[in-house]
Amino acid sequence: MSDHPMKPATIAAQAAGAANAADAGVVPGISMTTTYARGPDNALLSPRNVYARDHNDTVRQAEEVLRQLEGAAASLLFPSGMAAIAALFRTLPNGGRVVAQSGIYWGATVWMREFCARRGITLDEVDAADADVLAAACGTPADLVWIEVPSNPWLKVADIARAAELAHGAGAILAVDGTAATPVLTRALDLGADISMHSGTKAINGHTDVVAGVLSCRDAQSPVWEAILADRHDAGAILGPMEAWLLMRGMRTLPLRLERMCANALAIARHLEAHEGVEAVLYPGLTDHPGHALAARQMCGGFGYLMSVLVRGGRDRALEVNGRLRLFHRATSLGGVESLVEHRATIEPDTGIPENLLRLSIGIEDAGDLIADLDRALAP
Repeated sequence: MSDHPMKPATIAAQAAGAANAADAGVVPGISMTTTYARGPDNALLSPRNVYARDHNDTVRQAEEVLRQLEGAAASLLFPSGMAAIAALFRTLPNGGRVVAQSGIYWGATVWMREFCARRGITLDEVDAADADVLAAACGTPADLVWIEVPSNPWLKVADIARAAELAHGAGAILAVDGTAATPVLTRALDLGADISMHSGTKAINGHTDVVAGVLSCRDAQSPVWEAILADRHDAGAILGPMEAWLLMRGMRTLPLRLERMCANALAIARHLEAHEGVEAVLYPGLTDHPGHALAARQMCGGFGYLMSVLVRGGRDRALEVNGRLRLFHRATSLGGVESLVEHRATIEPDTGIPENLLRLSIGIEDAGDLIADLDRALAP
């Protein structure tokens, strides 16, 4: 197959060619050992395996699936998305500078602020979806530019290729959080990013039963990647084999799930856009979204499963609608096969999130059923 590059659906379904050699099963096996044997001469029986803190064939295979989906030089799994972010940020020099997109995942923003303050790192938060604003921020030397595409919960779309040019011009690397797109919809490394990050907890796993994170790189010999590799080993920020196996299990249907989720999301966004009970819908698949044309160029096969809805009538009305939904689970997170709803101002008070905003993560249910549920909840 070397002369015919495989598409994401094939890579995922075949788990990047994995199979259980021990019993000839077509499902990859799970290696649960914590340590590896040596022979009478004290030589390792498996030269690449010493200890499970950094060596596990199940984790490696899940990483290989992700590497191929990303088109990356290398991929590394972590026990959470935040652990992956932390591993990258720990490569920054004391007294360095970071340009980070504003209005992104709040947990990442809070952690970045605290970490940078402790390390004497300058953190400039800017609207990276505005190329002029990002260009101004990159007029001063930096070590890292961090963007999230599309952003959560504002669904803004930054130009990854332009951001890469600006970051490199400032002497920085570009890292992209593509959790809301997954590598199936957007391959940030192909667009010039140096590091791609995803919360594997979300759509990559897709079944709301694994917490994981992943970093992928364009250059596995870069000093930053070598530092990340050493940091994961030394700090022990590893993913367990069972979680890696579940993640790989989930990824085998990732392209298929995304196809349904994106189609559902677009149908729902179009329906809600015309609903008299809705003030606005933030979703890049809508033609009047400021980032629609850019998203159409950057995203392949759909505009994602995440959207935010501004309910007409303010906070109380939004909470009322939230409470009346039956099929949408009121829960934190996104990207699972089940649809979720969250009143973000409750989770992130005093952060500028509109109090009438409901974030919807669209699952694989029947779109008509989900629309009926929303109509019922929005009824006077």
